[in-house]
Amino acid sequence: MKNFIKFTSLLLSLVLLAACFVGCGETQKPSVTDAAAEKDVYKVGVIQYVSHPSLDNCYTGICEGLREKLGDKVDITLQIGSDASADADCATYAAQFVAGGCDLIVAIATPAASSAFAAAEDKNTPVVFCAVSDPVAVGLVNTLEAPGYNCSGTSDVLDMDAQVNLIRAMQPEAKTIGVLYTTSEANSITQLGLLRDAAAKQGMEVNAVGIQNDSDIPSAAAALCAAVDCVNNFTDNKVVNNLSVLVDAANNAGIPIYGSEVEQVKNGCLASVSIDYVALGKVTGEMAADALSGTALETMPVKTISDATPVVNTDVLSAFGMTLPAAYTDCEKVTTNK
Repeated sequence: MKNFIKFTSLLLSLVLLAACFVGCGETQKPSVTDAAAEKDVYKVGVIQYVSHPSLDNCYTGICEGLREKLGDKVDITLQIGSDASADADCATYAAQFVAGGCDLIVAIATPAASSAFAAAEDKNTPVVFCAVSDPVAVGLVNTLEAPGYNCSGTSDVLDMDAQVNLIRAMQPEAKTIGVLYTTSEANSITQLGLLRDAAAKQGMEVNAVGIQNDSDIPSAAAALCAAVDCVNNFTDNKVVNNLSVLVDAANNAGIPIYGSEVEQVKNGCLASVSIDYVALGKVTGEMAADALSGTALETMPVKTISDATPVVNTDVLSAFGMTLPAAYTDCEKVTTNK
């Protein structure tokens, strides 16, 4: 009997020991996000495609969102692409942030987000994007509701129906809307489709001219403005970065430009149903803070700013001898930056 008890005890001990080894073998390594959640200070690298007012406002909001949630526990490093080599710069910055052990990368605008995603995908570095109009089309997420990757963020998709309603109210006789866009920017192609659909509802046509490089803009803008009743400008980074060239061409042709946000209106566009890019950036920063605190980006839905505000440049309105339509008398009013 004693021998049986000893044998049973020994057998039980061996079973428990084996279970311990099996358990240890199944233990998974903590993700980068899990490790970051245990840190006293989070290292966040921000890649901004280029410097122009819309993207600058995004960065302001991102910092607000991160610091409101994490306070001094976040160390933010900003890198901005140069106009001439922004795509290559973003790829370089993304590789440097990943190699340098950043806990998370925030990328502002589609080209920056694509570079960050490519560099971080195999390294398990979380990526949160800001101001990407169509993240599904460029492969950053599977769907807006369920990203599926270690990547999510905010979209700045425009309300084209509201924009065309504004154009129709400002120019009741207008028949053609011109668009200058970068052929390689997926966001602009998506927005162009949405604009065509919205314009068709109002019996208007869209005349679009594509460009590839900054050097294409002067001649393309002049040709476009000579053939349309007005121009609608997207958040296309190359065009926004050269907005003054487009404004000059439109002024020479005697037609107005409708922007996509307030900074474009302040820089010479007539009006816009405007997205608040500081608010968009703040939502992005809050999402980044949640990711650092352990929330999985794979299941974090892409967010948008639903509220858009009509804004009119009164200097441009006066220069064209136009009257503000009754439906927009309470809109935000700005003047041209000097």
